[in-house]
Amino acid sequence: MSAPDGAVALVTGGTRGIGAAIATRLRADGWGVATLGRSGGDVRADVGDPAAVDAAFAEIEARMGPILVLVNNAGERRDQLAIRMSSEQWDAVIGTNLTGSFNCTHRALGGMLRARWGRIVNISSVVAEHGNPGQANYAAAKAGLLGLTRTVAREMARKGVTCNAVTPGVIETDMTTDVADTLVDAVPAGRVGRPAEVAAAVAFLCSEDAAYVNGATLAVDGGMGA
Repeated sequence: MSAPDGAVALVTGGTRGIGAAIATRLRADGWGVATLGRSGGDVRADVGDPAAVDAAFAEIEARMGPILVLVNNAGERRDQLAIRMSSEQWDAVIGTNLTGSFNCTHRALGGMLRARWGRIVNISSVVAEHGNPGQANYAAAKAGLLGLTRTVAREMARKGVTCNAVTPGVIETDMTTDVADTLVDAVPAGRVGRPAEVAAAVAFLCSEDAAYVNGATLAVDGGMGA
């Protein structure tokens, strides 16, 4: 079964970096795309707030159509060694990167089940599986996304809905400008990745070609996770 006509792809954190590249690629593939951000995008909302997420989805659905592709990309970093990390730093990152993805997934699933078609792609990270000093909150949130991905995949597999994850490595974005130069030596490919390379992986997982790919983790990391 193919995607229903008029289906919309929602990209959270879709105004810059990886999210903007994903939105651009999905538009090029023919999707109607909406972006959601805390301070910008087609609709503004804090993904950590379930009521705000519900209102944002309702606005997009009324204006554009049913949201049948969801890319959970919204994220933030607040790095600190675990022994010095404040509860505020922990809660902020978990709230956006993990709880925010759950909130959006929870809201999207109803429409996907009604359509008996849907694609959810969670943007995790190479640190989800390998850790990184100073990023206990970020690594925990991104690892949690992998667990969420696999569970939703199993729950929805017979309903025409897939849920997969992408784990980028060091990608050239505003979020990594302070660490990219120090991490590139650890990348077997010898360079940082481009947002468009992550977007290509996401586009595949949203396509009909990926209908039998479910609960998978696709690494886009230049070999860091090998």
